[in-house]
Amino acid sequence: MLKGLTIFSGNANRPLAEEICRHVGIPIGAMRVGAFSDGECFVEIGENVRGVHCFVVQPTCAPVNHNVMELLVMLDALRRASAGSIIAVVPYFGYARQDRKVKPRTPISAKLVADLISTAGADRVLSVDLHAGQIQGFFNIPFDHLYALPVMMEYMRERFHGQEVVIVSPDAGGVERARAYSKRLNATLAIIDKRRDAPNVSEVMNIIGEVEGKTAVLLDDMIDTAGTLTQAAEALRKAGAKHVLAAATHPVLSGPAMKRIEESCLEELIVTNTIPLHDTARQCKKIIGLSMGKLLGEAVKRIYHGDSISSLFE
Repeated sequence: MLKGLTIFSGNANRPLAEEICRHVGIPIGAMRVGAFSDGECFVEIGENVRGVHCFVVQPTCAPVNHNVMELLVMLDALRRASAGSIIAVVPYFGYARQDRKVKPRTPISAKLVADLISTAGADRVLSVDLHAGQIQGFFNIPFDHLYALPVMMEYMRERFHGQEVVIVSPDAGGVERARAYSKRLNATLAIIDKRRDAPNVSEVMNIIGEVEGKTAVLLDDMIDTAGTLTQAAEALRKAGAKHVLAAATHPVLSGPAMKRIEESCLEELIVTNTIPLHDTARQCKKIIGLSMGKLLGEAVKRIYHGDSISSLFE
């Protein structure tokens, strides 16, 4: 057992925190996280953390504002309890899409959340597949950016063995991610050219690359309402793709997402457990869930020992 190390969890994704603890080889930390009758978050630490390295696992998924506040209160409680170091493990970083001013008089909410986490007491932040990599620069504390690539690749190599695969980026911003996967799978690369007229509304224009007769795998960092994903899948099918699948790290799956996925031509949707699947998603036969527990657990151990994180992805 690693001495002087404790992993705590909020209510957003306790099963993932328990997986991380099993890999690290320690019990989950004693912490009561609840709320008053008016909704105010309340936290009580149930063990001595003075001088201890404390990791707090809390994705800021739906309900986003409540989970953000819960994370901040946990960090503040640990800081006031004289924790040796406080590492915020935020597998899914909410507000990441608001990383710049897209119109006059709009906020940069990702920067605001970064400031809140730092002010609350975090000494370091650990997250997975940020929607925009530049968010790391919003923090004035160390930031470890992990990728779901090793977890996804382990499944994909077996799933697509012997098939002619093309990795498809749903937009220009995801090309670097798609290229990393296509290189490791010895697959070709394609890009969807789309135009977005309003938030959560997109229109697929055309496909750059050859997909006819191949197994097309749409790759993204997150799936929210699934509008882009299902439109892109339909475009790939019309372009002659033999099979159409999708893979995304964060299954946000809000609003009409599940209805769209069920009715789409997608044969399979591969996601991780950075966000817990809601009941409807768990019952969907198209969705394949992969665990990030082992990868995050290894990252926790490396941070504790002062070892390299980047070597996990070489």
